[in-house]
Amino acid sequence: MEHIVFLDRDTIPAHITIPSPDVAHQWQSYPATEPSEVVERLREATVVITNKVVLNAHILAQLPELKLIVVAATGYNNVDIDWCHENQLPVCNIRGYATRSVPEHVIAMLFSLRRNLVAYQRDIQNDIWREKNQFCFFTHPIGDIAGSTIGIIGSGSLGQGVATLAKAIGMKVLFAERKGSKVCREGYTPFETVLSQADAVTLHCPLTDETENLISDNELKLMKPESILINAGRGGLVDEKALILALKKGEIAGAGMDVFTEEPADYSNPLVANAGMPNLILTPHVAWGSDSSLQTLANQVSDNIQAFFAGKPNNLL
Repeated sequence: MEHIVFLDRDTIPAHITIPSPDVAHQWQSYPATEPSEVVERLREATVVITNKVVLNAHILAQLPELKLIVVAATGYNNVDIDWCHENQLPVCNIRGYATRSVPEHVIAMLFSLRRNLVAYQRDIQNDIWREKNQFCFFTHPIGDIAGSTIGIIGSGSLGQGVATLAKAIGMKVLFAERKGSKVCREGYTPFETVLSQADAVTLHCPLTDETENLISDNELKLMKPESILINAGRGGLVDEKALILALKKGEIAGAGMDVFTEEPADYSNPLVANAGMPNLILTPHVAWGSDSSLQTLANQVSDNIQAFFAGKPNNLL
């Protein structure tokens, strides 16, 4: 009988059901797990499910009973993949589950920022309407989305999903070539050209040594003063201090951030510290989290376990 342990079940909302895999098993879930608790909780486990709990080489070396690691997310930087490969410990992740949710979140942020919805909401709360004494008032510019250009950095399923929605609402789409690349592939536009031409830029690339602070002072200065930056990829892709400075200087018009360099983020984070800015929208890493996407993720967790023990493993890394 397999012993399945989910180390951080609270990363999936309680109303989302994880189907029971068709494998003889015992199931143990913990809301969250501290680093000091991992080894003890996995001592008898044959399968571990983790979303964000770190499984490094030191921890994994103490868990000889493990047969499978299931990452309940697409990103797997919390698992020492090299150690797993060297020690023949299979690892699988979740794929393709947020291809509707993330693009819709990006477009929602784009509309809100371009039309200054948050700023108008705050003006109403601050009684500006009464002060203006007109049937309507225009304290912030309102722009149209149709006819504008969106630059997409990252051409995987999420970037492609954003492109599909953007085209449907009348936007021109530019896919950015990799930063620093000397050759521009067919269907792509040089990185710097995208930044300088796009009315909105959205990030959907992985966080690596090469992409850390992909958008910083120099890149923000290349962007149009009326442009918008959206990041629903990884927090480290954007230099957060540089972004806040660019917003304050008016170098860009607005930003929508769903991811942060450290999560959870607190007031030591430049974005959170400036959350009151009317042209900055912050959401807590939830772009991926529509109910339908969450249920797809939960189903894949179960499917990955079941497929592995049926001898037909899915989504191996």
